[in-house]
Amino acid sequence: MEGKFSLPNHKLKYGKKDLSRAYQSVPQPKVKDVVSSEFFSNSPPTVFVGSKLKYPNVNVGILAPPVRVEDVEVYDSHKRWVQEDRGIQEILDFRGNLINSRFLSSVHSPRGQTGGKFLDISQEVGMAKKAVDMEFHLKKKVKLGLKFDRVSKPISSPADLKNMKITDNTKIERPIDKVFSDTDLKAADAVSYLYKKKTEDQKLSQLLSLGTMGLGKNRRLVPTRWSITTVDDIIGKNLIKEIKDCSSINEHSLFFGYFLGNYYLVFLFPDVFSYELFEMYLPGSSWNPSLGNPNGEITVATDYESYSGRKNYASNCVGGYYAARLPLLESLKMNKRQASTLVLRFETPDYWAGLGVWVVREAMKKTMETRKLVFDSRDDMLKRGREIIKEELNFDINQLLVRSKLLEKVKTQMKLSSYFS
Repeated sequence: MEGKFSLPNHKLKYGKKDLSRAYQSVPQPKVKDVVSSEFFSNSPPTVFVGSKLKYPNVNVGILAPPVRVEDVEVYDSHKRWVQEDRGIQEILDFRGNLINSRFLSSVHSPRGQTGGKFLDISQEVGMAKKAVDMEFHLKKKVKLGLKFDRVSKPISSPADLKNMKITDNTKIERPIDKVFSDTDLKAADAVSYLYKKKTEDQKLSQLLSLGTMGLGKNRRLVPTRWSITTVDDIIGKNLIKEIKDCSSINEHSLFFGYFLGNYYLVFLFPDVFSYELFEMYLPGSSWNPSLGNPNGEITVATDYESYSGRKNYASNCVGGYYAARLPLLESLKMNKRQASTLVLRFETPDYWAGLGVWVVREAMKKTMETRKLVFDSRDDMLKRGREIIKEELNFDINQLLVRSKLLEKVKTQMKLSSYFS
């Protein structure tokens, strides 16, 4: 069943198993906690659209360190963080040394009515292929720090803009420029086009948030946290349509993976596509701090979709639902197969700071790239899944399996198949 609920602890075990390398020095600029109101820097390039103001107003901010950094791209690159095995503290250090130089705007500004110079600059930075050198003039000095959000990455210090300008030539890749110039192309079609052109998901969500794609009359700014999930959902729905033309897998497959304090257990059943996600937030983890009580309850969220799909937003697992689904669908498409898939996520205290749903997406990518375990029967696969989580976390997943809508339908389908055969 979909929803949220709690489970007793039962003496869970989880040691420090962060597989990323030990914390190392990060190339941070040597600056004071309080930064001058005027500074020359470069943006990774990153632009953030906030969601805290009353609609239709939003804050739009260009992120940059307080001084120019040679390799500034690593300050906001999911791909680099994964490739270089960056740990949580390193990523927080990167984010904490970015200033969010922002201005107030209406979401309708990209329609060409009230955008102004600041929005034009923000769109140019957001579309840029590489880091952009800039000069910033703030209304007052700013203190470095971080704010956390469940969907987007930790947000760096906000500072109100007085003026800013780009001080070098920006380069925009041809497919992105094409989408920006085509005001007759719908936003969903633009996302699909750029995805096929191998534009990274991080870039796609930024482009959508800045109103650089879609029908001219409909273009608008979209808060970053919404654009991330929208992009995941658009691409996911397209992939679902494609894999529904493929044959079902002919075996029971199990995948198990780990990334930044998150364990993933993925069950693939030989059936038409359906998808269910259970997210377990263990005591002491980012989204279940339990006020430092390691014996507190486990909080659980779950959402499900059948072959016919969802008609509403996955309000329990929120953005993580769509972020976890995308790598799964990419794996199925690559293998030209469809399957009913049950995903169990265990967020442990090793994931002690929320970094955004990109962690979910990358964790699932890593999981689907591991060596799959193949079984002759559903029961054998579920049994092995129970053993893995019992060994790793001392948790009995039967507490979740008995609540699974997908598993109930799979069992019913097998009974019907046996009856008619």
